[in-house]
Amino acid sequence: MMNKKIIISVMIILAVMITGTSIYSSRLLGKMNNIEIPENDKDLGITPLPIEKDSPSSEKEISKITNIALFGIDRRNPSEIGRSDSMMIASLDTNHKKIKLTSIMRDTYVDIPSKGMDKINHAYAFGGPELSLKTINQNFNMNIREFAAVDFESLEYIIDALGGVEITLKENEVSYVPDSFPGTQLLNGKQALAYSRIRKTGNGDFERTERHRVILETVINKGLSIGISQYPKLLNTLLPYVDTSLSQNEILKLGTSIFTANIKDIEQFRIPVDGYASGRSIDGIYYLVPDTLEDNIKLLHEFIYEK
Repeated sequence: MMNKKIIISVMIILAVMITGTSIYSSRLLGKMNNIEIPENDKDLGITPLPIEKDSPSSEKEISKITNIALFGIDRRNPSEIGRSDSMMIASLDTNHKKIKLTSIMRDTYVDIPSKGMDKINHAYAFGGPELSLKTINQNFNMNIREFAAVDFESLEYIIDALGGVEITLKENEVSYVPDSFPGTQLLNGKQALAYSRIRKTGNGDFERTERHRVILETVINKGLSIGISQYPKLLNTLLPYVDTSLSQNEILKLGTSIFTANIKDIEQFRIPVDGYASGRSIDGIYYLVPDTLEDNIKLLHEFIYEK
């Protein structure tokens, strides 16, 4: 009898804690910059994902993977739309307990709906996150419905709020990052932004996208290390500096699923894939032209869905 009372008491306490955290989080999320975008498949360029007859993938397994577009916006004034200086797909895979980060090269030559062939990062300037999502979905047969975006000023603040990010700088990168040295060190927001924008050394924009993923992976790991009890406080600090289509409930659900699934592995990818695209000059402008979209789609889906 005593054991039953103890169990019931513990369950009541847990219920109160969970309810209290949910209410507190909901109030904090009221500060977020929510951007509404269409929900229907046609406006977002979504078609049903093909499932091969002999594939181990299934609709149920695919439903356990949430894809969100992440944009780093090239602007200093919040009133501007700007171009997406950085583009990524963040895939939350609770089935395999992974977070997967896929960079999209900003010079990728694709068909932007109603605008024609152009660099994929121009889609954001033409039509904001809605057109960017539609462009990604249509060209790479994706099912992305949500996005999150930050600009340069916001990125600096977020990294400073997290206490900086630990990054290993190469010899050829030091001159681009203020007050830095070769090796592993803690970068503040201004330094991390300078690091993320390096493109005139090493392998140009290819290494640049890798730096973006390194910073984001470090930020994610810091977020995971705080634990679920500090999750609302982290949201309170960071969300006012993020534009997103995600609702309050969706953000709470995603954060909770990451913690409860005990996700710790982060994997990285980039499209177009090496060997499946080439740089070309078209009318005097540089583009990264995929050999075929089909090959890149296949490799992207294998990475995200692990067929």
